[in-house]
Amino acid sequence: MTRSVLISGGGIAGASLAYWLGVSGYAVTVVERAPGLRTSGAAPVDFRGDQLALLERMGVLGDIQACQTGMGDQTVIDASGRRLVVGADGMHSAVRRLAFGEESQFRHDLGLAIAGFDVPNTFALDHGGLIYNEPGRLVMVTSGRDRTRASVGLMFAVSLPDYDWRDTDGQKRIVAEHFAGVGWQAPALLAALREAPDLYFDTVGQIRLDHWSTGRLVLLGDAAWCTGPGGNGTGHAMLGAYTLAGELALAGGDYAAAFRRYEQIMRPPVAKSQKNAAGAGRFLTPATERKIRNRNRTFRILSSRPMTGLFGWLAKRTANTGALRDYPLCDSRGPIQNGRPLPR
Repeated sequence: MTRSVLISGGGIAGASLAYWLGVSGYAVTVVERAPGLRTSGAAPVDFRGDQLALLERMGVLGDIQACQTGMGDQTVIDASGRRLVVGADGMHSAVRRLAFGEESQFRHDLGLAIAGFDVPNTFALDHGGLIYNEPGRLVMVTSGRDRTRASVGLMFAVSLPDYDWRDTDGQKRIVAEHFAGVGWQAPALLAALREAPDLYFDTVGQIRLDHWSTGRLVLLGDAAWCTGPGGNGTGHAMLGAYTLAGELALAGGDYAAAFRRYEQIMRPPVAKSQKNAAGAGRFLTPATERKIRNRNRTFRILSSRPMTGLFGWLAKRTANTGALRDYPLCDSRGPIQNGRPLPR
């Protein structure tokens, strides 16, 4: 009998799980409300450490590398533009609301909101970025493969418990109000925001649940554990998908046992990442000019030549927050054992 799975959400977690279940013999259906891929926003997807091994097992590492942005330096600047060089259905899960209750029960706000949109690249950026801060606010502009366009990220300290995520015009007004009077290129970016056809807007927070499954339903990725900025969300989504598919394969149809084991494996690295990400706001949007100067001093130290090796090691170590186990699954080259495909 064919086993079937319905996945709500076509993001990194949902797509990864669909792959692993599909090669394991499941009939998989993925539903996604977005009409297409999002192209706006200033937060690139980052793959490091064990995530690269998973991409290789899936047979897509070469395709991912061919599409990489090739991002170079991101530069912290002041108001005059002077530089310091610096090295499944998501958080608002409808499935979680139906099965576990309203989001407010599990959401822990980090006191930040973020807006992302694209503009013409008038900054002469070529695979690089600029970061500008005023107290409680951050402006980030980056350029990737398409050098004619730049991605803008505006982050600010705020509490917005009741904003309407469907009201794009209202979200633009919120952003404009909080960045009124901000220097550097903020006025020009706010003018571009008014005409932006596609806006990403959300508050920044974490999801904390006592359990990730009920009956035959299980949560994955941001729907289960959204960690927040710098919390290795991409890596956890991929590792969680691989672990869930692997435990289902080991359980031989006992989905309840598979769900329990999946949660036992994923909870420790997720908890560690949530702890690390809880203080992101203090680093990204320092509350005072003095704290901005102190943060920038830290950037200078980390980007100095003696520290670049340590910084790279720390970045890789942060990505490897969970063990990559071997499961009776097939990857793009065949069955996996001891981390390698078996000969056909």
